Amino acid sequence: MTETRPASQNYHTAVVGGGPAGLAAAIALAQAGVDTALIARRSPYADNRTTALLGGSVDFLQSLDVWRRCCDDAAALRTMRLVDDTRRLIRSPEVKFSSDEIGMEAFGYNIENRLLMVAMEACAAELPNLVRIDDEAETIATGESSIAITTKQGQTLTAALVAGADGRHSLCREAAGIGVKRRDLGQSALTLNVTHTRPHGNCSTEFHTESGPCVFVPLPGERSSIVWVLKPDEAERLKSLDDQALAIAAEKQSHSILGKLTVAPGRHVFPLAIENPDHLAAKRIALVGEAAHVLPPIGAQGLNMGLRDAADLAEIARDALLTGTDPGDDAVLQRYARARRADVFSRTFAVDMANRTLLSDFLPAQSLRAAGMHMLNSVGPLRRLAMREGLSPSWRGR
Repeated sequence: MTETRPASQNYHTAVVGGGPAGLAAAIALAQAGVDTALIARRSPYADNRTTALLGGSVDFLQSLDVWRRCCDDAAALRTMRLVDDTRRLIRSPEVKFSSDEIGMEAFGYNIENRLLMVAMEACAAELPNLVRIDDEAETIATGESSIAITTKQGQTLTAALVAGADGRHSLCREAAGIGVKRRDLGQSALTLNVTHTRPHGNCSTEFHTESGPCVFVPLPGERSSIVWVLKPDEAERLKSLDDQALAIAAEKQSHSILGKLTVAPGRHVFPLAIENPDHLAAKRIALVGEAAHVLPPIGAQGLNMGLRDAADLAEIARDALLTGTDPGDDAVLQRYARARRADVFSRTFAVDMANRTLLSDFLPAQSLRAAGMHMLNSVGPLRRLAMREGLSPSWRGR
């Protein structure tokens, strides 16, 4: 990856945004033979949040030559356990999913985002047809035959296709004239990492509470990451506790399954929402990652969906160039939108319904949830289907 190009340059594609989804898109496009510019500040990843990379995402990162660079920093997820920790009249049975039941060594791997980013940056640096522009996009002007991007430092470039991976407040989405529907959930997620005195056994345990799920996800060694969904005031209260008090609160929530906890440095609270753009692509811009979908951290779907965005966009752009088609042509954009629409819609709907039924005090909703969990627990073929579909949709189409 180079950074020395003329002040104005033409590319097949440009990727705006350098988070995990944006970096993955840039790497995948470049490796597919597409001349690509990545417009993103190179800066250390700011927090210690983690991502549970599910099976299809790990396969994709392996194909990009990223996974070998960080796999030793990840913990295998071999068992996933769901526990109803509410105090309601109608409660769901405990459900346990084991990867060996579907012939897999692990459902996926949990890794700190900052370590994944280091591996991605190292891979990107080796690609000769990926140019890194260490800056931010200031203006994006759509046109009939190309898109013009001007950075904050005044560099101008054009691209036939732009991957908008610039997050929730996407400049690319705005330039494409794509509206977005946003719904605040009235919940916040507290994230932190802990060490513990009992081994996790590569088991991720998700406690379902009246305010949302609290999941303890394995990290290498006797460490775990916690994503704790709460009412906003309670999330802020817990965040403000000292390390010892927060460790006690987390241990209580875990029912001491991991023994005594010690809180590691770094904790964060972020509000939860669901965001759905009106379109996934328009005017030579294809949306990727959180520019394309925002959903709560339930079922580890967020970044996994973003990586599927990147994989599909790279394949579709490569196929267009191989057939001599303009990669920003509307027909190409619509092919990308069709490839991603069902996946994004179904995952967002499933996560939203899981969250709604957990929060609901409506007895029929609680009964429906309990019945569904009972079926997953007792009907083997249904449980195995749920496991496979949870990793990656089997019906993704072009």
